[in-house]
Amino acid sequence: MKANMIGKARSWLFAPGDSDRKMAKAAEGEADVVIFDLEDAVAEENKPAARASVYHFLRANPADRARLWVRVNPLDGPHTAHDLAAIMPGKPGGIMLPKSRGRHDVEQLDRLLSALEGEHEIEPGSTPVIALVTETAAAMFTTGDYAGSPRLAAMTWGAEDLADSIGAQTNRDPDGEFSFTYKMARSLCLLGAAAAEVLPIETIDTDFRNLEGLQARAEQVRREGYRGMLAIHPAQVPVINAAFSPSADDIAEAREIIALFAANPGAGTIGWNGKMLDRPHLSRAQQLLAQVED
Repeated sequence: MKANMIGKARSWLFAPGDSDRKMAKAAEGEADVVIFDLEDAVAEENKPAARASVYHFLRANPADRARLWVRVNPLDGPHTAHDLAAIMPGKPGGIMLPKSRGRHDVEQLDRLLSALEGEHEIEPGSTPVIALVTETAAAMFTTGDYAGSPRLAAMTWGAEDLADSIGAQTNRDPDGEFSFTYKMARSLCLLGAAAAEVLPIETIDTDFRNLEGLQARAEQVRREGYRGMLAIHPAQVPVINAAFSPSADDIAEAREIIALFAANPGAGTIGWNGKMLDRPHLSRAQQLLAQVED
């Protein structure tokens, strides 16, 4: 599974690429992946300086580089090639591709990365990619097309840019929950990631002061199948890490289920604690243990 390219990545923390202070604070924290942002967090006139700052930060932190990723600008704009030319000599841990329009965008990014890896003595194909797959209306229709995409290790979705794409005034219901279109985007991303055998990563929670709400949402989407979540503030990271880490009880139960099927190899169903287990229960137990064991 391509998710193995990035291991157990629960928390993905953004930091603006034009702020050395914020990049340092993010890198010093507990996030599994730190994403230096060259897109939305950086004004147009600051992008050249931000590229240089990200490159120098990567060069100055070689031991931590595997968890230091970069969000470049979208492929349909003028900046992506410049972003990559500036940062790839610093050997980032991975690339986030925003506003992906489908598999063809990941393939185009692969070609750009392959050329730059060759120029800078980086192992061919070793730079993984996470794609933001629902940020435009058209992209919603290609979320199931990513299977076999080169370098793709994770997929995530975006509610804010999607709302802008369709001209919505809000992406929330009166109760504060995502409205139908955005819940559908979340589901399509999850299904697309499962089909592509990559990690599904939940989108940001913009209310970074409401950590209780974040915990409830993170635990909900983990139950649905998500394996991590984007963060916009360091305070969100411990909550996300805890929510996407199976509990000791969860791990013990999974091991018991696996042992039960191992002791009854010919059984299709097994009675256990008053319930009937079948092979999908075994698969879920194995997937849970894969999150905590190498």
